[in-house]
Order: sequence, then C-alpha cells, then structure tokens
Amino acid sequence: MRHVRFPAQRVAGTAHESHAPVRRLGDKARWYLPAALTADLLGAGVPVFLVFEAARQVRPLYCAAGAALAWISVQALRRRYANRALGESRGVLPVVHDWLILIGVLAVARAATDESTPRLAALCALVPALLVTVACRKLTYRHLFAARREAQAVSRVLVVGEPAAAEGVIAHLSARTDHPYVVVGVLPVGDGRLSAGVPVAGRLGADMPEAPSGDADTVLGAVRGQHADLVLVAPGVRFAGERLRRVAWALHDAGLELAVFPGLVEVSVKRLETLSAGGLAVLRVAPPVRRGLQPLLKSVLDRAGAGLGLLLLSPVFLGIVAAIRLGSRGPAFYRQHRIGRDGEPFVMWKFRTMVVDADRLKAELSAANENDGLMFKMRRDPRVTRVGRLLRRTSLDELPQLFNVLSGHMSLVGPRPPLPEEVARYDEVELRRLVVRPGMTGLWQISGRSDLSWDETIQLDLQYVDNWSFTSDVDVMGRTFRAVVDGRGAY
Repeated sequence: MRHVRFPAQRVAGTAHESHAPVRRLGDKARWYLPAALTADLLGAGVPVFLVFEAARQVRPLYCAAGAALAWISVQALRRRYANRALGESRGVLPVVHDWLILIGVLAVARAATDESTPRLAALCALVPALLVTVACRKLTYRHLFAARREAQAVSRVLVVGEPAAAEGVIAHLSARTDHPYVVVGVLPVGDGRLSAGVPVAGRLGADMPEAPSGDADTVLGAVRGQHADLVLVAPGVRFAGERLRRVAWALHDAGLELAVFPGLVEVSVKRLETLSAGGLAVLRVAPPVRRGLQPLLKSVLDRAGAGLGLLLLSPVFLGIVAAIRLGSRGPAFYRQHRIGRDGEPFVMWKFRTMVVDADRLKAELSAANENDGLMFKMRRDPRVTRVGRLLRRTSLDELPQLFNVLSGHMSLVGPRPPLPEEVARYDEVELRRLVVRPGMTGLWQISGRSDLSWDETIQLDLQYVDNWSFTSDVDVMGRTFRAVVDGRGAY
C-alpha cells in the first residue's frame, strides 16, 4: 500500500530538541486527576442530594455521599484514574458501561437499606454523573491531544530491532501524531544502514553474545544515554526468544518499561487477545465481525434510522427542492452510479449541487484536480451552484442517500461509496473496502473529508472494514454531527 501522509508529522528524534519544554507521558498535566475526581464527586453527589432533599428523604446528605463514593469507586476499580488512562479516551460508551455498573451497585444498596425514594427520581438523579464525567473526559482528551501535536506530554522511546524492522516502526510512529510516542534513539541488531534520521544509541551483535549480560548492558546504557522512558522492540530472527527474555528481565529490574511490536498495523485492540500455549505468549487476532447479533443490530439501526430520518426531514426536503429549482435550471435530485458491497453497482441519490452538464465539464477540469489519487476534488469547483455550496458546506446534499439506506444499498456508517471508474483502477488492497456496505458517513467524514489525501481515505476505510463494531458505528454517528457543524473539508 502507498505511503500515507498526514497533515502534521512528528519527526522522530527531533521532538526533544524543540525549544518548547518536553513533558513526558508520566508528567501529564497535574490537574487531570483532581479535575476527574472533583467532577465525578460533584456530578454524582450534588444532583442526588438535591433530588433526595426534594423527595424528603431522611438522610439526603448520606445518600449523596454514598452515591459519589460509589461512582468514584467503580471508576477506580476499572482503572479510569490510572495515569495511563487519564486523558486517553473521549469515548462515551466506556462511561456508560461504568454508569450501568453504578446503577447495579446502588440498586443493591437501595434494597439493603430500604431506601424509599421513587425509582425514576433516583435514576434521574444519577444522569448528571454520566454527563459530567463524559464532559470532563472530552476536556482532558482535547487538552492532551493538543499537547501531543506540539510534542508535549510524550513518552520517549528507544527502538530495538533489526535495521529494516526498526526503520519501519520509526517511520510509522514519526508519520502520526495521534499517539504519545516520540522516538529518541534506535539500537539496531546486526549490521545494516539506517536512514531514519534518529540517533543510533549503539548496536547489538547479530549473534547471541557469550556473556548473558552483554545485551542487557548495551540496552540499559542506550536507555540512560537517550533518557528513554520505554524500550520498544521490533522482534526478528536475531532478537527474540531467550535473548529478548534476558533483556526484559534487566529492564524490569531497573524499573523500565518494555513493549513488543507484533508486526500488526491498524488492528483494533478489541480484536486482540493474549493467550499462553506451553509457556509461549500468543497474540490471537479475532476475525472482523461479519455475522451474528452486531450485523443484525446494524441493519435494524440503518433501516429504522433512515425511515425515521425521512419522516422527520420531509419538510427540509421540500425546502431544499424549492431552493435548488429556484437557484438554477434542472432537476432537484442527482442520480449517480456507485459501487456497493461486493462490487455490486447501485444508483445513489443526492441533491443536485452542480450545473446540469457537470459530468460533461469534468473532463475539461481534470488538470485542476486537487486530490492526489483516483478521486476528483476541487476546492472551488466552478460547476457548483450557489445553493450547492451551502448544501455541501452543511452536508445536506447527502440526505437523499437515506433512500439508499432504506433500500439496503448503503448503510448509515461505512466507507465512502466509490465511482465505477475508481473501482476499475483499484489494486488488491483497495478492493477490500468493498467487503462492507458503503455509508452516508464514516471515519473519512469525521477525519477531514475532502482535505484527506487518497491514501488517508483508503487507510481509514480499511481500518473501518477490519475493525467495525456496532458500538463504533454509534460513536461515528455521534462525532459526525460535530464534523458537519464544523464543515472542514466539505466542498
């Protein structure tokens, strides 16, 4: 697959040379933990106190304190306050999971104490705890993400492995900014040149050293020399098994962390399971979800959501149709042939945003294509009408695709539906995005839309195809609303 380019690259080995002070992963902003604890205590305690006081409960203060302590206890047991977890997630579903556990815990406490507040009032009193915790997590996530884009709050990494494998890991990490790692040194195993531009902190021999401590001393010396927080190993034939085991012992005895890169890329952690087979640590990769309850739920959500959307948005449809017809001559709807799941063609509907003969004019504008791949995109396409610009900016031109969802040709969430001429030029990797139904929205929609390069679009689509789940669809739909309001990349 082609190399993926990202808008803002973190250059390996240079973040520690920036003029801005580097804050390591272990030194996240100190307000994260107090803010989380305060938000959880107040979010659970204050509403419970007010509701129970209004319900003339005998001990509203004790009930509020119990609810607050139960809420932080549930999250503490699920390690939400651990340094590694703080600021790392803005997802709603983990918080909902914790909140449901809280409901169960308090239901048992209610039965044990004969507490008599009406059940609905007690349940409503706990809703603010959910909302406040979600808001706090989003705040810390955004702060941490912004810090990492500026090479702050990072974990300094020493990469160990054979030259080719080590360079692959370095290139992947340096091309992304959505992670906490900055590579400050490399320790190659065996001979071979490195061109990644990262300081070479030493070199391990190609064969097992005669002195068992030889590798360990070299690695520990490199860690100290580069002030690394983490040793990331890209194992290979020359550095695995007993040799890796001895280095792990030395690092752990010195209080340092070790991570092993298994060679997998863009595989969700939800699909990974660690197993032990005869003393061997085995990493099981679950197959993508294709059958069972989750696809059924997705189908139900698609049809129900599309039907409800068409019903509620019918006045909006009438208004858009009138605006298009008054703005330029031609039909209000635009039909276009697209390729769906398993390569099946279908007719996709949109509101017309261009002049009537736009397809004929496309060939004349091919030289002005601003996309680096098979798609045609222009930021200021002269074929787009005035009404069309507004529709594209707000993504309202996509609404007729609800008919495609209702008919089963599309899904609410999925990869971007490609054109036949694009599919005709797909390679084996790109064809894999056709394994699932295309969607009205997807990872491409919430990650930049037309501002994405072709490789970025394909990467996001493949990530969705391989790691799809019903809960991830719900998360994407929630984040789509923000992307639509933001409007970036919509043209």
